[in-house]
Amino acid sequence: MTHTRCLIIGSGPAGYTAAIYASRANLQPILIEGPQTGGQLMITTEVENFPGYPQGVEPSQMMDDMRRQAERFGTRFVSGSVTKVEFGSRGVEGRGVGCHKVTVEGEEEYEAETVIIATGASAKFLGIQSEQDYKGKGVSACATCDGFFYRKKTVAVVGGGDTACEEANYLSNLCEQVYLIVRKPYLRASKIMQDRVLNNPKIEVLFEHNTLRLTGEDRVEGADLVYKKGEPEEEIRHIAINGFFLAIGHKPNTDLFRPAVECDEEGYI
Repeated sequence: MTHTRCLIIGSGPAGYTAAIYASRANLQPILIEGPQTGGQLMITTEVENFPGYPQGVEPSQMMDDMRRQAERFGTRFVSGSVTKVEFGSRGVEGRGVGCHKVTVEGEEEYEAETVIIATGASAKFLGIQSEQDYKGKGVSACATCDGFFYRKKTVAVVGGGDTACEEANYLSNLCEQVYLIVRKPYLRASKIMQDRVLNNPKIEVLFEHNTLRLTGEDRVEGADLVYKKGEPEEEIRHIAINGFFLAIGHKPNTDLFRPAVECDEEGYI
């Protein structure tokens, strides 16, 4: 079993930031990288809104820079996923401090005085195959991250809540036209967000529509939708789009830590 004063779970921007600060404080942290090094940022194509990169930067380069910065100060990186945690308060022999046990890939065990959870959340997807086929090629889960690349183009946003309405409004400032695809016959968003969407001439709300598939050769060029799915009035409709944005929520990556830590109804710590 390996002992460390500070163990960090997660290798996105938050995990690397924690590693930089912890290692500069001479805590000699160990960071467990998990299945997706770089975190959610890796599903976008280019980062233009992070300070220090005036020409923009590819996510992989930015994450590599952060990783090397943490490594420079003494962070040790471990490849693999955490498979078990035991958060307790028993004293570490000879140290008189609390102890937590973390198991990686069911084999390696780590004993830590402090554990930093930086596992983030994952965007929810519809579950259709073409979402995966076009990920990074027109499919995005972050309008503020990727909207800039669709200036004067046509895009679609999926969702009917506040987030979807907010992203549709944001994109309408950049794009020629925005479709808001809503599976229900109404919006779930707050009244003020509904009003902004419904009164925006650049946004067309497609109520009672579900996405069947995305189409295009190398990138997203369109989407096949079904209107009133499963009902006698069911109808297939094709829309031409350049970008497809998911705004149906996020799932926090905290299943592993419950009930060891207190989470709210949605799973956020």
